[in-house]
Amino acid sequence: MLAIAGGKGGCGKTTTTLGLAGALGRMRRSVLAADADVDMPDLHHLANVDGTPNLTAVENGEAVEIATHPPPTLSGVEVVPAPQSMGDSVHLPSALSRLADAADHVLVDCPAGAGPDAATPLRLADHVLLVTTTDPACLRDTAKTAAMARALGTTIVGVALTRTEHPPTGIERLLDGPVLASIPNGGVAVLSDESVRRAYDRLASALLTKHL
Repeated sequence: MLAIAGGKGGCGKTTTTLGLAGALGRMRRSVLAADADVDMPDLHHLANVDGTPNLTAVENGEAVEIATHPPPTLSGVEVVPAPQSMGDSVHLPSALSRLADAADHVLVDCPAGAGPDAATPLRLADHVLLVTTTDPACLRDTAKTAAMARALGTTIVGVALTRTEHPPTGIERLLDGPVLASIPNGGVAVLSDESVRRAYDRLASALLTKHL
């Protein structure tokens, strides 16, 4: 299980979750992308799929397949949405543990920051990919997320830099992980932008080289 984590909302974490899932799908891998951001459940919106059934159904013992939704434009990818309302609660450890072996690759879109809600999926994951822009405030917050991942014993496999094609120096030292890809700005339909798709393909190849 690979956690996709970042220190600040709006850094491109959800887009990277789906962009990486699509790239792995193009490589003929089966991919499950789960939304663990209960407070801001955006993954299903970006994927253009229904928000129910979702992780709550998985926790309640329904077959995982009941809660998976294939995005119309991504082959080999299934999305599991987060709960859609405060009354539709979920115990994340129980739900995510049932997804661990559901596909070749399980990606988890984590809540931003370094709080308890972000710690739960990081603790369950085997590895974490950090997502950040080059904005100094975003980098500082992502460094806190990186420190939390290390404290939890979750291996940082690398960094995806968003909204840039030219990574500045010092980021690998700050975040204690290699920059695996720089993702350029895309258009309105960012995941349909060819340069963005190529960047996520490079990210997927780099992760597969690490045997993830």
